[in-house]
Amino acid sequence: MQAEATPDAHDVELTILMPCLNEAETLATCVGKAQRYLSESGVKGEVLIADNGSTDGSQDIARGLGARVIDVKERGYGAALLDGIASARGKYVIMGDADDSYDFLGLAPFVERLRAGDELVMGNRFKGGIKKNAMPPLHRYLGNPVLSGLGRLFFGTPVGDFHCGLRGFAKESIDRLGLRTTGMEFASEMVIKATLNGLRISEVPTTLSPDGRSRPPHLRSWRDGWRHLRLLLVYSPRSLFLIPGLVLFLGGVAGISLLVPGPQTVAGVTFDIHTLLFAAAAVVVGLQVVSFSLFSNVYGSHAGLLPEAGWVHTFMRFFTLERGVVIGLVLIVLGLAGSILAFQHWQGRVLSTAEVGEMMRLVIPSLTVIASGFQILFGAFFLSVLLMKHR
Repeated sequence: MQAEATPDAHDVELTILMPCLNEAETLATCVGKAQRYLSESGVKGEVLIADNGSTDGSQDIARGLGARVIDVKERGYGAALLDGIASARGKYVIMGDADDSYDFLGLAPFVERLRAGDELVMGNRFKGGIKKNAMPPLHRYLGNPVLSGLGRLFFGTPVGDFHCGLRGFAKESIDRLGLRTTGMEFASEMVIKATLNGLRISEVPTTLSPDGRSRPPHLRSWRDGWRHLRLLLVYSPRSLFLIPGLVLFLGGVAGISLLVPGPQTVAGVTFDIHTLLFAAAAVVVGLQVVSFSLFSNVYGSHAGLLPEAGWVHTFMRFFTLERGVVIGLVLIVLGLAGSILAFQHWQGRVLSTAEVGEMMRLVIPSLTVIASGFQILFGAFFLSVLLMKHR
């Protein structure tokens, strides 16, 4: 039995990190390959196992082979990696699953890119090769391409394989990101935050082999896929709130502008009061959703979750609490004036169906303006709460 290696932290260039939960069948193979890579390449490094509560003796296997083992009490893929990264002694960290699906003998391209100054180096299994039965068809042809595509669309991330488990990074750079998710979505969070914070990101081809375990993997396709998608949306207020909100708001304003003068007929279809009502609802909902984008960006930047969006900085220079209150009150007054005018017009009169319809062309926009005014008024106060400085 080998003694556990404890190199001085200053002597370690690379930490090869493996999260582990009952991987006794494959752990020895993975540790052996990692150690062989370090020996043959001459890279000064360590093999670190972040054990997440194994009950099959994985810890003893790793220690017996000379790997360093830390025990992570909080369950979860992300939790194990967070503690592993914090405990890593290397300047660089390469993380990979301990199921023998990744080749720890092929780490040279990762180290080369890290030494060249890249701060996050992603493996790309679609470029390196996916062996038969190594990835379920659902993941290969739907889940991974869709989620990776959304990541590129939302964040402009130069990554074709968002969820590759084999990746390397500069420890100091990743430490600054403040990663916090504890589940499988940790893989997405790292890429998203690295992109948002302007880290140098690159990809290298890597192969994926069928894992060597006899039991099913820990990954749960639909549950973990949803958690990845949810994270993509939460970290992109522009895609989740701003763009849909603007589409609704501007579409509603256009509809109201066209229908207030009178009904409009397009291709034999007449749009009238009922359409005007839907357009008004689109304005109110759209304005609310846009405000959610603003609130999310302000809170996210203050909490260190998101960098401040450029449009938010520009907008906040204009939209002070006082101006928000004034704009809201002006809109409320205008809406009330329209409502009073409509009330005076129908007071004491019996209106025909046609007259009621015409009156609604004034009532609906007036109520829309009132609702929008209240949203802006109270939104300005809520925004001021988010902006309060505290010790």
